[in-house]
Amino acid sequence: MRLAICHITDKGRDLARRLEPHFSGCSLFDLRGKGQVSRWTGENFHSFDGHVYIMSLGIVYRVIAPHIGNKHTDPAVVVIDDAGRFSIAALSGHEGGANRLAARTAGVLGTQPVITTASETNRKIILGLGCRRGVEAEAVEGAVKKALKEVGLEPDRIRQAVSVDIKRDERGLREALDRMDIPLLFIDSRTIENSRCFDSVSEAARRQLGLPGVSEPCALLGGRNTKLIMPRRAYGGVTIALAEEDAI
Repeated sequence: MRLAICHITDKGRDLARRLEPHFSGCSLFDLRGKGQVSRWTGENFHSFDGHVYIMSLGIVYRVIAPHIGNKHTDPAVVVIDDAGRFSIAALSGHEGGANRLAARTAGVLGTQPVITTASETNRKIILGLGCRRGVEAEAVEGAVKKALKEVGLEPDRIRQAVSVDIKRDERGLREALDRMDIPLLFIDSRTIENSRCFDSVSEAARRQLGLPGVSEPCALLGGRNTKLIMPRRAYGGVTIALAEEDAI
């Protein structure tokens, strides 16, 4: 994907630099100055497959409005607020890939993805993941497929996969979920420490990470009104739990 990441403040620049290593071939643009965002967008909107604008949603909609055609030809547009709280799929969510782009940026920055297309919001399964250090992508992918098969689910039922922030740099984890086209998000370890949403404790997670668990709390905390439909199961060096949203 030819991706443009645009910012207009120092905070926005810092967020853009954090995103840059995770998207091959992306370009960063500092659009500070009166009229720069509108002028640049007019000249470059259809020159990229995707755009990440780190600024207010209102600004972005005003500048892209004259250039919007249809969902089959428009680039993906994601808007991230300057404080780094939300990654919003603003245009071409499904066909153009903005939903996936919003989830990927959220996974890198720890923002909350905001996705509103029906094809995505009807997915209600959250995949909680734990893994050993240095796990290979093939091991993760195999474990996910095996777990889904055991409970009779297809990968397209998964809304997102969730792991703990300590695993953010596990390349195998990222590569596997990327291959399976499943968005991967990370939860702050302190959120897990303070949560009371689960009863069982993983002694391995307590011993190795100082946490009461990974896969189960990640599955439960990764959605709304969640209920476990598959408690944690170990597949070699990968641990998986599944939860369903709006189940309680």
